[in-house]
Amino acid sequence: MIHIAQAIIVEGKYDKIKLSSILDAVILVTNGFHIFHDAEKMSLIRYYAKTTGVIILTDSDTAGFKIRHYLKGAVHEGKLYHVYIPDIYGKERRKDKPSAEGKLGVEGIDKKRLLEAFGKAGILAEEAPEKTDPITKLDLYELGLSGGADSKNRRKALQKKLGLPELLSAASLLEVLNTMMTREELLKMLA
Repeated sequence: MIHIAQAIIVEGKYDKIKLSSILDAVILVTNGFHIFHDAEKMSLIRYYAKTTGVIILTDSDTAGFKIRHYLKGAVHEGKLYHVYIPDIYGKERRKDKPSAEGKLGVEGIDKKRLLEAFGKAGILAEEAPEKTDPITKLDLYELGLSGGADSKNRRKALQKKLGLPELLSAASLLEVLNTMMTREELLKMLA
């Protein structure tokens, strides 16, 4: 069992059950879009953001990203960490058919990939040194990953290579890249 100091936010009870079998942490459930109207749960999330920090781990489908973006906009103080699961197509064992987008949710992702996702976000790593040369928006532009004619396709190719979901915006990709690698490592990878 791996201990995580931050509270983790997931969409549903099956996601919580899955994570509870792997991690020792406070796990909060949004109950899908119910979080949009649950003032009490949002108060709890804001409390954890200010005290321990909060990890947002939603599915990599459209609904998961809507919940993620809502939480990002609703928490103004404290620390938010984003853990993204890769796009893996299939269906969860307990379901008769795949989701609308055909992607596995948190509950369907195997333990190894979940731990890799936390690692990519810098959550399971030892205390990371402060980055002195972070990846910037200008870097993404100069590398053809934003603001260009084919930048969306180039971003998607990079996201696929890194095992990240395809629905990441350029801004979200920048945030994730800075938790995964240095500017120099990104330049070498794309050279």
